[in-house]
Amino acid sequence: MNTAPSPIQTTSVIFICMGNICRSPTAEAVFRKQLAVAGLADRVVVDSAGTHAYHIGNAPDARSTKTAAERGYEMDTLRARQALRGDIERFDYVLAMDSENLRLIQALAPTHLRDKPQLFMRFAPDYGLAEVPDPYYGGDQGFEQVLDMIEAACAGLIGDIQQKLR
Repeated sequence: MNTAPSPIQTTSVIFICMGNICRSPTAEAVFRKQLAVAGLADRVVVDSAGTHAYHIGNAPDARSTKTAAERGYEMDTLRARQALRGDIERFDYVLAMDSENLRLIQALAPTHLRDKPQLFMRFAPDYGLAEVPDPYYGGDQGFEQVLDMIEAACAGLIGDIQQKLR
């Protein structure tokens, strides 16, 4: 009889927006903290990426970083990267911030995985919005709204993952 402990079940999540400097790194930072609070940090791999190569290697937008820091989220070590076809295969949850980026990531996906990417806000159905708006060209209030939405959707995503990891 084998008495070795069974391996810990894990899952993986990637958040995707356009440039990977506002919404998706904010989601990554919020989700990492919520995972730690839920005791799941060692069971979920988290990343973020952008559909466009505009900001590869750059730190998140200073306004995103400031808004997140005011609520206790750390984004200083994150750097933008472009989403790759392999991300769709590798990650269990491929979550786009809006319909345009969802369409782009679905087009990048292998045919058999075209339905895998989903809109992130599906995890916050009570919020009443399907997309996380891009705050890049707006004022500070846009970054606050985006953070509110991301916190709500991350909480819903944690609940979904907890159900699957049981």
